[in-house]
Amino acid sequence: MCVVLVCDEPERVVATYQAPGRCPYCGGGVVATDVESAPRLCFVPLCFRVRRRFFCSLCSRRLVSVA
Repeated sequence: MCVVLVCDEPERVVATYQAPGRCPYCGGGVVATDVESAPRLCFVPLCFRVRRRFFCSLCSRRLVSVA
């Protein structure tokens, strides 16, 4: 029997900056955050992923960009 351990390292914030636009819920400003994560296979990092996430600065809701 072969057991493969794949665990996700906690995400690390790389950069945070002001983004254009307003929150549709409360009208607050939008903050863009670049987040880096590295999934691991038996403690060896497979790849590094950098994702951009958007949040409201007033109500802290996660916002999704629709292009």
